[in-house]
Amino acid sequence: MSVKTDIFLGDSKDVLKQIPDNSVNLIFTSPPYADQRKSTYGGISPDKYVEWFLPISKELFRVLKPDGTFVLNIKEKVVKGERSTYVLELILAMRKQGWLWTEEFIWHKKNSFPGKWPNRFRDSWERLLQFNKQRKFNMYQEEVMVPMGDWAKSRLKNLSETDKKRENSKVGSGFGKNVSNWLNRDKAYPTNVLHLATECNNKNHSAAFPESLPEWFIKLFTKEGDMVLDPFMGSGTTNFVARRMGRHSIGIEILSEYYNMVKSELEKSDLILFEPKANYEKTKSGRRKAIR
Repeated sequence: MSVKTDIFLGDSKDVLKQIPDNSVNLIFTSPPYADQRKSTYGGISPDKYVEWFLPISKELFRVLKPDGTFVLNIKEKVVKGERSTYVLELILAMRKQGWLWTEEFIWHKKNSFPGKWPNRFRDSWERLLQFNKQRKFNMYQEEVMVPMGDWAKSRLKNLSETDKKRENSKVGSGFGKNVSNWLNRDKAYPTNVLHLATECNNKNHSAAFPESLPEWFIKLFTKEGDMVLDPFMGSGTTNFVARRMGRHSIGIEILSEYYNMVKSELEKSDLILFEPKANYEKTKSGRRKAIR
């Protein structure tokens, strides 16, 4: 299968308008956080963040397929000694926009940098917010199953009578379990906490995430031949991983430095550069590269 990677230089809110409706299976991205990456992206103040992001999320809603998923990597900052609420405000605003906030994953940074603060400990996790357009969406859970672990050796060795039948939760949540269902299984479904180190192959970006992060969500929400979009491409991690996994992808980056860096890396991969037949309108920058 021939895999296509489109990279665009321009502002997401403008470039996204050139992408067809209902054409993307997964959006995975990490936009500049409030007042972060000032040296590269200028920074957006917390009180302006929702206003800045909503025109972009409106376009993302349009281009995402009805059964697709949007995963947003974001984290609150500390302002005058307390956590900012801009992420919570963004979630509420996006719900009014039509998005369903279906799940929240936590990325536990196993090797977060040590330090000392007067009234808190070091941050070692970030949010990954899952949004969907409808309650039924594509999700390939078997692709991210994990080994059962040592607990199964002792827990499943001697089952009680209660373990052999469905037991409903005693707190009235409606959930239940049948422990015996996991006999003779070597894999289980994971939790919504991802334990990943922060190292990444590309060190030339102010906030590059590890390849294992988009890889996990690409496995979970797409299959080969699907389309993945990163509207804040940065160093291109999402796009490189999508290409390696046999997914088409689109990347949008506002800074020419990073756009050119990704373009150069793609060229080094012995790919053929050409203008695609797809009839996208030109962005203001007039620059776009398509790679197969």
